[in-house]
Amino acid sequence: MTIGYRGERLGLPETGPGSLASLGRRLAALFIDWAAANLVTVLLVAGRFRYGTPSFNIIALGVFGVEVFLLTWLAGASFGQRLLRVGVVALDRGRVPVHRALLRTILICLAVPPLIWDRDGRGLHDRANLTAVIVR
Repeated sequence: MTIGYRGERLGLPETGPGSLASLGRRLAALFIDWAAANLVTVLLVAGRFRYGTPSFNIIALGVFGVEVFLLTWLAGASFGQRLLRVGVVALDRGRVPVHRALLRTILICLAVPPLIWDRDGRGLHDRANLTAVIVR
């Protein structure tokens, strides 16, 4: 049995726009989003909470979640994804609806689902929502 290329089962092209984004680009986008959320949190709390404390981390996670949810739903890509020219699509309808963007973000914030992949390289958070991160 031949597996083919990543994304073939999903009807996506092998390379170029519309193909599945690489793990490296997805992780880099996640890192950019997390760094941006921490920077925004530092500006928001303005000395009330020290960086690295549990309170700061919870606020930063909230900022991260809001950013990823809103931008995924409204623009089809988080801040980091936009910078790296990748985006999220719903495989069955193109644009990600609000309820799927919210569930996807909650699963990302739980950390485990994005760390378990299928044979196409999609995390459980994408499988659960019929979404994929593609090259723009």
